[in-house]
Amino acid sequence: MFNSIIGDSLTFSSASICIITSIILGIFISFVHMKTTKYNKNFIVSLSVMPLIVSMIIIMVNGNLGTSVAIVGAFSLIRFRSIPGNSKEIISVFLAMSIGLAIGMGQVVFASLVTLVTGLILLLLTYSKFGNEETKYKTLDILIPEDLDYDTVFDKVLKKYTEVFEIIKVKTSNMGSLYELKYKIEMKKNISEKKFIDELRVLNGNLKISISKAETEEML
Repeated sequence: MFNSIIGDSLTFSSASICIITSIILGIFISFVHMKTTKYNKNFIVSLSVMPLIVSMIIIMVNGNLGTSVAIVGAFSLIRFRSIPGNSKEIISVFLAMSIGLAIGMGQVVFASLVTLVTGLILLLLTYSKFGNEETKYKTLDILIPEDLDYDTVFDKVLKKYTEVFEIIKVKTSNMGSLYELKYKIEMKKNISEKKFIDELRVLNGNLKISISKAETEEML
């Protein structure tokens, strides 16, 4: 069903089709990446031309085992000289390289189909609620003077406004004259965060207090 457009020898027409298709699919992959995650221009430009470069390399290799091994080594060197990216950057790079490989083998129709399907799936999953983390925890940061006993001073207020609280980090600040406390908390329902913070301010001498979404590790 999917036949290679490259026969025993590369012709001008087949080469032109591979080049044009690589450029179009590279731009499409970049467009999908821009719509699904944060990006910078340098990465988008590189992603756009990657299928073209990879496809031309594969065409030039043309089944030569020794050259193939050398190219694998070059790709490995580039990988380890690159700054690690997030999960979607890695996916986009692998997709661009895979499409370049397919086009380099003459599988233009197959490469176009895979790019279209993968792009639509990424857009659909990104803009849907699939995989959304419904975390009920928040992070509470409190700055206190060094002479304040933080072990129990906030317990009464925390029990009043939270279901669960746990101190997860303590560090000194301002040459040791202040302490920074970090709590993991689960707020009670229908509770005013402003009143919660106001009561904490009375205890910490009106120093800095902040409540934010619970910190999560970047995974994929």
